Amino acid sequence: MGELEKLKQDCIVKQKRGLHIIIASIVVWGGILAVELLNIPILTKNLFVFVCTALLLPISYFISQLINVDFQNKTNPLTKLGMLFSMNQLLYLLIAMWIYPTIPDKMLMVLAIIFGAHLLPYSWLYNSRTYFVSSIVISILALLVGINFEPFILASVMLTIVIVFCITLILENHQLD
Repeated sequence: MGELEKLKQDCIVKQKRGLHIIIASIVVWGGILAVELLNIPILTKNLFVFVCTALLLPISYFISQLINVDFQNKTNPLTKLGMLFSMNQLLYLLIAMWIYPTIPDKMLMVLAIIFGAHLLPYSWLYNSRTYFVSSIVISILALLVGINFEPFILASVMLTIVIVFCITLILENHQLD
């Protein structure tokens, strides 16, 4: 096994393929669904959706402690690459911020597509078919559902698909044992 593969394996094992983040994503998408079910103006909903997304890191840190994940894995230089993958998503959020007042009923769709698309590089980092397939399925499904249905339906679909993603990731992680 080459040095790069050893570093990737270290990330896979110590960070359980980012399971803590995906579990936190379930909580976040559950919060987004709750917001979408509120009887409030769309711009207020969209603001609350952004608030929900801001909770991802604190929730994932708490979950990492519960499931024994090395949240920072400072000894592995590939952890910085994983952080770069995540920071890239923050730049894409500028698109969602533009959509927020411009086409407010499609902001959640754009946010869901960004979420799905940002998963793709993790398929390489974690040697994960789950991330690869989920990235493509989430992005395409978010587009199709987002164009054709109300945001609360999209939030329901996203919550469901992230739960399936999490279960599949758990199964993929069990293959390590």
